[in-house]
Amino acid sequence: MTRVLSGAVLLVFAIVVVWLAPAPVFLAVALALLLIACHEYDGLAQASGLQIPIVPSGAAAVLACVTFASLEVDGFHGLPLDVVLLSALVAIGATTLASWNGGRDAIATVSAALFPALYLGLPIGAMIAVRDGYGAQALFLLMLTIVASDTAQYYSGRAFGRLKLAERISPKKTIEGAIGGFVFGSFVLTSVGNWWLPTVPLPMRVLLGLTVVALGIAGDLFESMLKRSAGVKDSSTLIPGHGGILDRIDALLFAAPVFYIVLKYV
Repeated sequence: MTRVLSGAVLLVFAIVVVWLAPAPVFLAVALALLLIACHEYDGLAQASGLQIPIVPSGAAAVLACVTFASLEVDGFHGLPLDVVLLSALVAIGATTLASWNGGRDAIATVSAALFPALYLGLPIGAMIAVRDGYGAQALFLLMLTIVASDTAQYYSGRAFGRLKLAERISPKKTIEGAIGGFVFGSFVLTSVGNWWLPTVPLPMRVLLGLTVVALGIAGDLFESMLKRSAGVKDSSTLIPGHGGILDRIDALLFAAPVFYIVLKYV
């Protein structure tokens, strides 16, 4: 019951924020979620034995997010992305240099500290850019596709699952479940996209749907790998029955940037 109730609250919150929130409010919510995700990522890093400089790491993720988002926001210009990433490299490198205690973890620590800018900042910035550049319906279609795929994977896996998809990473995921996710997720994007992405032709919507589902599964497995490596079940206990923010957006982190690139360039 707790999982169902918290899931319903999350759904209502997502609908209200994506469809009704003004652009500044949506940006503020997205940045708040980004900071929470960075905090959860820091917890995974600590559980893995890495003490990253979280302040410059989180700042780099925020700057990367805002820079990417500014690509589609009229009248708003962030710093060039190369400036952000190079500045993050220098700041995080200097911080690590000052705090290094002589162990053999320097490369791992610097890499882990830079990673949130790429893993969290850019994808969340891509979601903001999708909403600002192509409308709330485009972003919600992406989210709806991921939700449909995840739901289909769960029930298809329970009903028909026999063959493991990636047993070392996520023992419960099955190939049969993934097939169900591909069928229902791509169907949602193809059919609903007829109204919400009318300028995208049918063959492209089918291909985009399959791509989004594949990337969503990859993103889910990637976060599961991080958690399994850290020896934890969930990224946090923030959402009763659902884990943390990272557990909720893991699929979107891989799917959103490619979704944005397709809409903008293809």
